[in-house]
Amino acid sequence: MKDDKVITAHELTKKFGDFTAVDKISFEVTGGEIFGFLGANGAGKTTAMRMLCGLSLPTSGEATVAGYDVYKQNELIKKSIGYMSQKFSLYEDLTIKENIRFYAGIYGLRDKEIKEKIPLLVKQLHLEGEEKTLVRSLPLGWKQKLAFSIAVVHDPAIVFLDEPTGGVDPITRREFWNLIYEASARGITIFVTTHYMDEAEYCNRVSIMVDGRIDALDSPANLQKNYSAKSMDEVFLHLARKAVRSE
Repeated sequence: MKDDKVITAHELTKKFGDFTAVDKISFEVTGGEIFGFLGANGAGKTTAMRMLCGLSLPTSGEATVAGYDVYKQNELIKKSIGYMSQKFSLYEDLTIKENIRFYAGIYGLRDKEIKEKIPLLVKQLHLEGEEKTLVRSLPLGWKQKLAFSIAVVHDPAIVFLDEPTGGVDPITRREFWNLIYEASARGITIFVTTHYMDEAEYCNRVSIMVDGRIDALDSPANLQKNYSAKSMDEVFLHLARKAVRSE
């Protein structure tokens, strides 16, 4: 699916009564791309992500995810994506192996595929010999890396990551991004929100939302050039200062 447009949005809008949470955003994301979706609290990025994941219907506008319409085919969207939230979502009272088996089944993998996937994931995460370890006993960084690996266990077209590295140390964050690069190299599109601006620089392109609108969208290098900034921190602060609303 590399080089195809796996996400398209045209004037996508979400209103709650008189409040416009997402205001006519338009963009495209290419297969295999690492796409950063940034914005301060209250900017509308979580609401936009929920529409793209098939969890919330738009008020107006158009969008497709993995070729499926967000209005009419949201259940098909859910089957074509992976998702990892900022709050750890695996079962802490199950072992590493049991979590992999459970979620792989939820994602529709057959028993034979699951048996093949378990040792591959365990090896990829360097957790050999820990398959029967309860997830609750793992450090946060290992939990997050496990959660990501499970989110892509079914080789989805797209994986949505909502603040996936919040609270983990810099070394673990870098290891987590190595997993992201590997998934992207396999053709999986990465749609990621983050509040770490150094991570924004790891993305192929970055969009920055302000008050429900996309105010900037380009590669990190071009954004820094366009705003005469030395870092993505400076770009973000320049745009975020214009924000009127907050959560």
